[in-house]
Amino acid sequence: MRVAVFSDIHGKILLPFKLVDLYQKETGNKIDFILQCGDMGAYPNIENLDKATIKHAQHDRDELGFHDDFTKINQNIKVFLDELNINMICVRGNHEDHDFLDNLEKESSDKSIFPIDVYERVFVCRSGLEQKLETEDEVLNFVGIGRIGDRKGRTENRFIQDYERKEIKKLLKTKNSFDILLTHDKDDSQSGYGMAEIREVLDHVIFHYHFYGHTGEPFKQETDFNGITQSIKVKELEFNESGILEKGCMVILTKENGELSIEIVDQKLTNKMTKFNWKLQ
Repeated sequence: MRVAVFSDIHGKILLPFKLVDLYQKETGNKIDFILQCGDMGAYPNIENLDKATIKHAQHDRDELGFHDDFTKINQNIKVFLDELNINMICVRGNHEDHDFLDNLEKESSDKSIFPIDVYERVFVCRSGLEQKLETEDEVLNFVGIGRIGDRKGRTENRFIQDYERKEIKKLLKTKNSFDILLTHDKDDSQSGYGMAEIREVLDHVIFHYHFYGHTGEPFKQETDFNGITQSIKVKELEFNESGILEKGCMVILTKENGELSIEIVDQKLTNKMTKFNWKLQ
């Protein structure tokens, strides 16, 4: 099983799918799923944009990609996604229409993940629940924790909610181990910011890998303070001033015969998708 991991796509919903298509064609290696570390930019209604997204969207229409391309059928996109036949499973970030996502989550209260787009290719996973992805040969076990933490007691819906904390408390009691912890925020142990619940989970539950985004830091791989988990900051999927994607914006996790390994996709491949041509490819 191969899974492509991205973070912070900010409306460029189609770009991870296009990069996966390119990767498959260039390498001959099949990708089974996409995982995404939040800040999808899932805004179906432009009037609900937050201030940061409004500011960026004035200069970059890509910020509105969910609204433009994933709320109503575009036949070309539908054909592409159907042929690719890969789903993207996301956690929430802080730059989303959380009222929209909250309503979908309530409507799908019996499911651990739920679709949010018109093609049913983009899914959001509920925070703190045990998740499973399966192929014929492998099973990938993971947990997602969305939104961001807060030290000031704020409760607006970009911050972790009490019902999610309750699910995380249940998770702390599990005897199961997992392949992946997928979060938007980082843990708060050293930085003075982040999400305390992530630290608690990493200290009580065994994960082989922790993928996160949000912080704006470069790609980084290090052993977590628990001495077990490989902690990976996935570089935000943003084009730099030269119009190219930064190192570490696309990570491939492979599970074969129960063993996990990762590949940082070379920029020679990602450089073929630039700010100026990616929509045309």
